[in-house]
Amino acid sequence: MRFPTLDAWLAWQETLHPRAIDLGLERVAVVARRLGLDKPSCTTVTVAGTNGKGSSVAMLEAVLRAAGRRVGAYTSPHLLRYNERIRIDGSEIDDASLMAAFERVDQARGDTTLSYFEFGTLAALLLFAEAGLDLQLLEVGLGGRLDAVNVVAADVALVTRVDLDHCDWLGDDRESIGREKAGIFRCGRPAIVADPRPPATLAETAAEVGADLRLRGRDFDIARLGADGRWDWTGRKWRFQGLPAPALTGVHQYDNAAGVLAALEALPGGLAPPREAVAEGLAAVRLPGRLERRAGRVPLLLDVAHNPDACARLASYLAANPVPGRTLAVLGVLADKDLADMLAPLRDRVDAWYAATTAGTRGLSAEALAMRLRDAGIEPAGQGRVAALVTELQRTAVPGDRILVFGSFLTVAEAL
Repeated sequence: MRFPTLDAWLAWQETLHPRAIDLGLERVAVVARRLGLDKPSCTTVTVAGTNGKGSSVAMLEAVLRAAGRRVGAYTSPHLLRYNERIRIDGSEIDDASLMAAFERVDQARGDTTLSYFEFGTLAALLLFAEAGLDLQLLEVGLGGRLDAVNVVAADVALVTRVDLDHCDWLGDDRESIGREKAGIFRCGRPAIVADPRPPATLAETAAEVGADLRLRGRDFDIARLGADGRWDWTGRKWRFQGLPAPALTGVHQYDNAAGVLAALEALPGGLAPPREAVAEGLAAVRLPGRLERRAGRVPLLLDVAHNPDACARLASYLAANPVPGRTLAVLGVLADKDLADMLAPLRDRVDAWYAATTAGTRGLSAEALAMRLRDAGIEPAGQGRVAALVTELQRTAVPGDRILVFGSFLTVAEAL
């Protein structure tokens, strides 16, 4: 084996290809064919979108497992351990199995270089191919059309909410980004659009490729949302009444759940779950770092919101769940983020801002972030590493306050 530890494998993968992000299917498709991964033996559900992908995959996984289906889930990025990205029947992959898959990908690639994400995607597909699955759930990493997971044709494609993010790669308006997301659609196969106000390019692309387009508000929708959180859903064939609220926090999770049910309804015969499994899965689903509240003398609220749309949803949650004291925000962002638009919905919801360093090649130092906050008219109350800031605020904040940590997966991971 090339390397004896998972950390060594991952460090090497970061240097293998000259660019960390290099969208395109040519290289990854060559290696996938050599490994026999381009035509999987199980049903594939691919999930794209700006926000809501991880939540939707988690709901799909929870419902399908409640129905007794054998499911593999591939998501990114991870919070604490790389192994989180690959789950088989709800369990994270172990180091030994992951390294063995990396070794096989390495042997198959020959002189073809692969990015960090491409390498991991092929390893996940290889592990799923050997696991005897009923379904594999693949979360798009970036875009859709040219993302590595799109090397596999989706039997059911789900696009969640579309908004502005990664504009340098996907385009600077919702229509351009929507077309990239729609690249996962396939001829004659269900294409679910969960966004209540989707860009027109999603429908246009579906028509161009001949996909079976299913739109929120036309082919499926939330029929009723009760004050107790229970809700009704109607689709082309299914009618559900009195479903439990999704266990994931935030009213926006109903939008994600509506698309998830449409995707489940569209599954090939024999795989679609019964109502009991739908209810059980929605009530049991868990996903760290999404409006995750940690109790304590001063509660901690963790959210991976890292673009304007996600920050608007975070602001809505803060408004709907006020505290008697102050909201103290520890913010850490990547350097390429539109900070002004991220901050706009949150200005009136945060009482004090703390600039945190975000690690990695795309990260932003606390000092640089503090300067950008000042440029936006916000004077930071402090700056430093996430862990140190959280520890200090937990010491100095008073009961009734809350500490909000957000801005990137890396920021939440350090807080955890």
